[in-house]
Amino acid sequence: MLMPMLTVYLLHCCKEEWHKNLLLDSVLVLWFVYLVLLTITQFTTSIYYFEPENVYRRGPWYPVLLVPPMLVMGVDLYALLRRRSRLTAKQFTAFLVYILLPTAAMLIQMLLFGLPFILFASALAGGCMVLFILSDQVDQRLKQEQELARQRASILVLQMRPHFIYNVMTSVYYLCKQDADKAQQVILDFTSYLRQNFTAIAREDTVPFAEELEHTRAYLAVEQVRFEGRLSVVFDTPHTQFRLPPLTLQPIVENAVKHGVDPELNPLHIAVSTRAVPHGSLITVEDTGPGFTDADDDRPHIALGNIRQRLQAMQAGRLDIEARPGGGTLVKVFVPDGKNS
Repeated sequence: MLMPMLTVYLLHCCKEEWHKNLLLDSVLVLWFVYLVLLTITQFTTSIYYFEPENVYRRGPWYPVLLVPPMLVMGVDLYALLRRRSRLTAKQFTAFLVYILLPTAAMLIQMLLFGLPFILFASALAGGCMVLFILSDQVDQRLKQEQELARQRASILVLQMRPHFIYNVMTSVYYLCKQDADKAQQVILDFTSYLRQNFTAIAREDTVPFAEELEHTRAYLAVEQVRFEGRLSVVFDTPHTQFRLPPLTLQPIVENAVKHGVDPELNPLHIAVSTRAVPHGSLITVEDTGPGFTDADDDRPHIALGNIRQRLQAMQAGRLDIEARPGGGTLVKVFVPDGKNS
């Protein structure tokens, strides 16, 4: 029964219908012939038999018994090679091992007597198939998580806060009369911020940290004009030679601004720094605001939980949030070396 099941699974992996499929029909015919031969062995000694002392003996027609399963393996091997482009590398390798090991064992068993090579090879091939399938399922799950995280990022970017755009446009309107040069600069910064936001929708891989830093600077430049005198920023980012998921640093900083700028509180100070650490790169974002937790529901753009998920899925990275000594929040982002997909 394993022979036709292998063929059905191959068709399933190739997304083909197995009903009325020529490949499966051919395998079923050969498998039926094999069952007929097994039945004949019960009534003749020409293929194999057992002596009264329960000693196994082969008859002169024993090799005929192995012809149908070998033909099945040959048909499956041909079908596998024809469908290689529709399989992942791990799927192709798993099918190849599962076909070639028992086939080689059957050839050996034809020549050597009394050694159950077919049983050993079939068990080994089955174990390899299970391992390959599990490994492939893990890879597929990771790809699905990455795609889900990317889609969430796209949706949340498109849902950018309307009141933020309104406030920026209002600020530009008044600046046009008070300080035309500053109004032009705000428009440039806001345009850069928007461009980076919408570009991130189409990105499926990581981006250089320098791009994310530019996005963050543009955002903060706009906010510093809006909250003049209530927001100060310091960048200490000598280390930029690494990559990270798009929309990682900017939403963290935006969270700090949203939760920390308040007329009833002291001016907010934000410090962004980077450095190389053993086995990776570390980004830290400190703010002097009132602090916040992962339980906050009203979060702008990408929730910190989503950033953490994308870091883990795309780079095996890590995001940690802790209270800052003296008040405020400290966010740390660790990006491992060699994880820049």
